[in-house]
Amino acid sequence: MDTPFGMHAMSAFSFPGPRLPRAERATPVAPVRAHLAGMDALLDPTGALYWPAENLLVVSDLHLETGSSYARTGQMLPPYDSAITLGALAAAFARHRPGRVLSLGDTFHDPFGAERLGDADRATLAALTAAADFIWVTGNHERDGAAALGGTVCDAITIAGTTFRHIPSAAPSSGREVAGHLHPAARVALQGRPVKRRCFIGCGERLVMPAMGCLTGGLSVTDPAIAGLWPAARPQLHLLGRNRVLSLAA
Repeated sequence: MDTPFGMHAMSAFSFPGPRLPRAERATPVAPVRAHLAGMDALLDPTGALYWPAENLLVVSDLHLETGSSYARTGQMLPPYDSAITLGALAAAFARHRPGRVLSLGDTFHDPFGAERLGDADRATLAALTAAADFIWVTGNHERDGAAALGGTVCDAITIAGTTFRHIPSAAPSSGREVAGHLHPAARVALQGRPVKRRCFIGCGERLVMPAMGCLTGGLSVTDPAIAGLWPAARPQLHLLGRNRVLSLAA
């Protein structure tokens, strides 16, 4: 049986975002361990990162209410993106049970997304924010829109020597850093055909997170905006699969 509101078809449409497996195909989800930006972390197939030492779950670029944002300009998209994206966030939350959740900006697709969020999605967020401390880093899309969700709002935050911000800093030597904004993606060959997948890209000093929002696009890791962040190092790539993360060198 398909998921409510045709979400199974919607998740397939939202390439290369998170997918909702049918019950008969469900397999155990397997996060992968990696050392990135000073963290011994678990990388989740949803695009979330869990830092056990800090009991911290990190996500980026949820872009909630993307569909309704496009609808305001007459471009009609299926209106289920927030439910799917929040479903991925809730799944990662249930898997890792963090004490804190940090969202690295662009939580909403525009500054008025919080006003358009439906009751069911608002209830999902309320349940999550009641179960953990939330920190909302300001992005370039929503400005201060996430302030309506409760928790702490900031431009950047440093935790245990690692700085978390929305847009990566220009200087690679600026210290340990985790950022979002660029929506990294990589193309690999799978069963003889090219497949584009969202990915984590990083090294021991810095990391760029994948976008979790199901309607967000992906920028190739070979683009200068991403590749230029590692002028002297070969970063790790960790590609998001349906139930696992595939790790390889860039």
